[in-house]
Amino acid sequence: MHVDALIERFHRKVVWGSRAKVVALLLCAIVLPSSCSEAIRTGQGSSYLVLQTLEGAKGGGANANTFGTSLNSDVITLVPALTGPPTIFGDSGQASFKLQMKDTLNAPTDVNSITLTQYHVKYIRSDGRNTQGVDVPFEFDGGMSFTVAGSGSVGFTLVRNQAKTEAPLAALVTNAAVISTVAEVTFYGHDQAGRSVTVTGRIDVNFANWGD
Repeated sequence: MHVDALIERFHRKVVWGSRAKVVALLLCAIVLPSSCSEAIRTGQGSSYLVLQTLEGAKGGGANANTFGTSLNSDVITLVPALTGPPTIFGDSGQASFKLQMKDTLNAPTDVNSITLTQYHVKYIRSDGRNTQGVDVPFEFDGGMSFTVAGSGSVGFTLVRNQAKTEAPLAALVTNAAVISTVAEVTFYGHDQAGRSVTVTGRIDVNFANWGD
């Protein structure tokens, strides 16, 4: 084969190989963003968190601060009941975690402890009507500082006070409607070597002007 033809053929192979790598990266970034990022998140650390329970409790009124596996969030509460002025309370969440090792033959050490630094709450409706500020409350982020060495529980805000003053929850004060959602809560943190960790759980949250 002529030398010029060999050089041209080699050049085409190099260019095509580079393009193939670029295409693969673009597919990872565009078509499969969640799976690619999940692999990066979970592929390095030697430990991980199991979310054992995720519970909610209303902030005021009867049975306030009593945690359960679902939450009836009251958009307005009379304190004292029936006769008192209308009051808005935020609602609390509580999550319990257990630290696990990827290699079950290894015992966890201090470096395997996981510190949670942030969480994100997003509300979802099963009927697909999920426009924030219209169908569901706005999603939000919150900070925390909680380290899991073996197991433990931490509290957080599940429903913010201001959500009950905004659409769509504010309208529930004067009607008998109920907005049923699933609150998706994602916790973010890192082990003591700085490797990222995330874990997600879900809890039913039903918004209405419940009886006090």
